[in-house]
Amino acid sequence: MNVENYFINAMSQGSSHIGDDGAVVGEWVYSKDIFFENVHFKRKWLSAYQIGYKAMIINISDAIAMNAQPLYALVGVAMPKSMTLYAMEELARGMRECASQYGVEIIGGDTIANNKLDLSITIVSKSKNPLLRKGLKHGDVIAYTGKIGESLRHLRYLMAGGQVHTKSRFVRPMLRNLFVNKARSLLRCGMDISDGLYSDMGKLCAANRCGVTWKKRYPKHLACSGEEYEMLIAFDLNKAKALKRVSKLTRTPLTIVATVCRGKFINRCKAHHF
Repeated sequence: MNVENYFINAMSQGSSHIGDDGAVVGEWVYSKDIFFENVHFKRKWLSAYQIGYKAMIINISDAIAMNAQPLYALVGVAMPKSMTLYAMEELARGMRECASQYGVEIIGGDTIANNKLDLSITIVSKSKNPLLRKGLKHGDVIAYTGKIGESLRHLRYLMAGGQVHTKSRFVRPMLRNLFVNKARSLLRCGMDISDGLYSDMGKLCAANRCGVTWKKRYPKHLACSGEEYEMLIAFDLNKAKALKRVSKLTRTPLTIVATVCRGKFINRCKAHHF
């Protein structure tokens, strides 16, 4: 059983706003992700600045994935009493600088003492043409942007006691805001790859009650690599040439991986959350 889906369904009670990277209410888009110590990161892996930056950018990713302009952030932080004032300032600086890069204003939130460092951020965005997960048609093709696999590889380095570069995808994800904005009119649907290619393909297929035919088999270190924050997109094959032009214009590598078909997709990757 997918415990995460079970709990989400228990909360939703038929709500039409649940099911995408963010909830669309009129032109507004609301999204939230949590970033918890010893679940998503260890403090020995990342500096306080890097923790703050990543906590903010993974939340902004949901807005970008929906072709929404992120505008405001509400920040919740639970931190250990052992944190120094310098670490607090660096944590805040990381969030501020990331938010500023994407035009986001931090407008409030809450703080509390805790036995570890946990962050929860709500992003308020706006979109006139949001990119949703639903809308797939049989025969559509599915592709991902950029490269995948690096985040899991670098996580394994860290778990083994090693170090990774400050520009590692695990430390500092890159978002595809320009590509999504330029390509939106060509796309059927999409989402960001936060849980891995197979896991997020499973969400896309479940939302559209369909399956996929893969172009080739992908090894687990690629297919199950979470926290990539690349885009998983679907489009009509007739739009492929136009999409490749956008890909070239925005310097965004694009890899077609599957074709939509009847059936059901079964994710073979281990769940990240439960």
